[in-house]
Amino acid sequence: MRRTIPLVATGLAATLALAACGGGSGGSGTSGGDGTFNAALTKPVNASTKTGGTLRLANSGDWDNVDPADTYYAYSWDFARLYGRTLMMFKSVPGPDGAQLTPDLAQGPGQHSADLKTWTYKLKPGIKYEDGTPVRAQDIKYDVERSLDKKVFPNGPTYFNDYLDLQGYTSPYNDKTPGKLGLKAVETPDDQTIIFHLKKPFAAFDYFAMLPATMPVPPAKDTGANYKQHVVATGPYKFENYTPGKSMALVRNTNWDPSTDPNRKQLPDRIEVQLGINADDLDNRLINGSLDSDVVGTGVQAAAAAKIQSQPRLKKNADAAPTARLWYTAISSDVAPFDNIHCRRAVEYAADKQAMQTAFGGPLSGGDIATHLLMPLIPGSKDINPYPSGPGNHGDIAKAKQELAACGKPNGFKTVLTARTERTKEVNGALALQQSLAKVGIQAEIKKFPQGDYFKLYAGKPEYVKKNGLGLIMMAWGADWPEGFGYLSQIVDSRVIRDAGNTNLGVKDPEVDKLVDKAAVTPDATARNDLWAQIDAKVMDDAYIMPFLDVKGLLYRPPGVKNVFVNQGLNGLYDYAQMGVK
Repeated sequence: MRRTIPLVATGLAATLALAACGGGSGGSGTSGGDGTFNAALTKPVNASTKTGGTLRLANSGDWDNVDPADTYYAYSWDFARLYGRTLMMFKSVPGPDGAQLTPDLAQGPGQHSADLKTWTYKLKPGIKYEDGTPVRAQDIKYDVERSLDKKVFPNGPTYFNDYLDLQGYTSPYNDKTPGKLGLKAVETPDDQTIIFHLKKPFAAFDYFAMLPATMPVPPAKDTGANYKQHVVATGPYKFENYTPGKSMALVRNTNWDPSTDPNRKQLPDRIEVQLGINADDLDNRLINGSLDSDVVGTGVQAAAAAKIQSQPRLKKNADAAPTARLWYTAISSDVAPFDNIHCRRAVEYAADKQAMQTAFGGPLSGGDIATHLLMPLIPGSKDINPYPSGPGNHGDIAKAKQELAACGKPNGFKTVLTARTERTKEVNGALALQQSLAKVGIQAEIKKFPQGDYFKLYAGKPEYVKKNGLGLIMMAWGADWPEGFGYLSQIVDSRVIRDAGNTNLGVKDPEVDKLVDKAAVTPDATARNDLWAQIDAKVMDDAYIMPFLDVKGLLYRPPGVKNVFVNQGLNGLYDYAQMGVK
C-alpha cells in the first residue's frame, strides 16, 4: 500500500488566492481585516475562543435531508459537520487551504494498491458517539451501505454506487446473507480498519472518503427513512429536536473529544435553525442582527444586495465569495420538442443572460455571465462561447429563430420552466428567461416546487419530468470538490441517472460517458484537465445545458458573529464548524 497525498490543483489555489485578494469583487472595498469588505475570504473575522450563547441560523426552505446517507446540498454538507464526522474532510480554514483535504475520523489519507482499486483507512482511537459508545469501522461501512439504497435515500451522490464492486448488493435493508455479512466491497477486519474495493481504478478516492455517507451510523439506532429525526452525533453538537419545515436545535455533545478533532470548535451552547423563513425577511433579520447567518449561504437577495452595496456601514460586514458553482437551466432532452437539438439550441441563443444576471443581483451578488460549464475556478477551464447571446448579452433573436425553423417549430412552442419556490433569485431568473424566450415564440409556463423535494419528487425524477412536460429546469450546481470529476461527473454522466433524486437532469451522451471514464484514470493533471474541457465543449455542443452565471454569493455576517470565514472547499460558504457568538 502507498500513502496518497490528497489531489488539490495548484491552479485552483492560485486562482482562489487572487479572488481572495479582491479579484472578482467588483473592484470595490478592501480585504484582509476585521470589519472590512471581503475580510472573511482570507481570515477569521472576530476571532475568538469565547464559549456560550446561541448561534441563530435560518433557512428559507428545508433541508433535502439531514441524514448523511441522503443529502446533497452544499449547505447540508457544511452544516452536517456540526453533528457528524467523516473519514476525511476539507480543512476548516479560510483561503486556498480550505480546498485541501485533511483527516477527520481517519488517521491519515487513504493507502491504496498499485492499481488504485483498493483503499484502506485506519480510524483514530477514542472517538465516541453522543451516548459514549465507541465508533467502529463497521458503523462507517453501514452508512455507506445505507447510501446505496436510492429508494429509501434518493438524494445524494452516486459515487459509491458507481465505483464500489457491489456484486449485486443494493441495501442493508434487503440483506438476506447469513449473519448479515453485508457489502463485500467494503471490509472491516477490525474495529479500526476499513477497506474499500473498487470495480475500476480511481486516483482521488480520498474525496469519496469526505462524503457524508462515511459518517458512522450505529445499526442498532438506525430507523431507516426516519433516522433524520435524530442522527446519532459524533461531532461537537447533537440533536435536541428537529421538526421538518419548522425548526431544528442542536446542543453540546458532551462525549465529543476535541483531542481527536482539531478541525472543529464547540463555541456556542446551542445552535438553532428556523426553517421556512421568507428569503427577504431572512435578509432583513440578518441586517438588523436578529439572525447570525443564512444557512443556505447562496447570498442575499437582490433588495438586500442593493442596500448592502450602497451603505458602507453594511458593506464592511459583507463578503463577495467566489465559488465553484454555476447557475444554469437544464434542457430536458426527453421532453418534446427538446428531443430535437435545434429546439434546445434555440433556447441557448434566445436567453437574455444580462436580464438573468440582473435578476440574481448583478455581477457582485449574482456572478459573472457564463458561456460554458467549466467555470474559471475549476482547473482545465477554457474560455469558450458556442452560443453568443448578441450585443449586451440580451439574446441573439435571429439565431434563435433559425434554430426554431431547423427544428420544425418556426412559430415557437409551449413548455414548462421550473424553479424552487423559496429561492427568490431563482424565481426572478426564471421570469427573466420566460420573457426572453417569449420574444421568439417559446411560451414557458413557470411552475415552482419546494427546494427540499425539488430533486426527489419533481425536477430530479425522470418519470415526473416526462409526465408533466418539465422542459426547462432552473438549477444551481457546485463542485463536490474543486476538480473536474468532482464538478462534472454528477451532472453529465448518463450512468448516474436513477429513478429519483437526480442531479443529471438529462445529459445523455455515450461519448461524454467515455470521456469521463478516461479522465478518471488519467494520472497527468494537464492531460486530465484537457479531457474535462473536452467534456464541457461536447455537452455545450449537444445543448443539454444553458449556463448563465458563474456564481458569486454576496454573504452578510452580522458584527456579533465570531470566527466567521469563507471555506473554499465548501463552495464559498461560511464555515459553520468554527462559528461563535457574543
